[in-house]
Amino acid sequence: MTTEGIEAVFLETHNWGKAAKFFQALGFELEFSTDHNSGRLRNGDGPYLFIAEVPQDREPRTQIVLKVPDAEAFHPDPTVEVVTPFEDTHYGTREMTVRDPDGRLWNLQAPAGN
Repeated sequence: MTTEGIEAVFLETHNWGKAAKFFQALGFELEFSTDHNSGRLRNGDGPYLFIAEVPQDREPRTQIVLKVPDAEAFHPDPTVEVVTPFEDTHYGTREMTVRDPDGRLWNLQAPAGN
């Protein structure tokens, strides 16, 4: 089994409100927001955008998340360096981290319970 393309883009920001308004002005619709300065937006049927506010002393990061339909059935090729195997998250998914040949980290996300 392989990945199924891009599931999401995780974006960190220093100002959740300004970031959300910026992407809404570009056509994204707010699907939900949390009470801790984060939320999910989507533009059409494409990958979702999850934005989370981080403290001013932390450099905001961007992470592309790849979709995996079934964590239990996913067995990466031996050429893929697994940094962390699939683990349950507090927000209802399972995530794995892998490293590409240039050292970048990639998150793979699967539904919980698979």
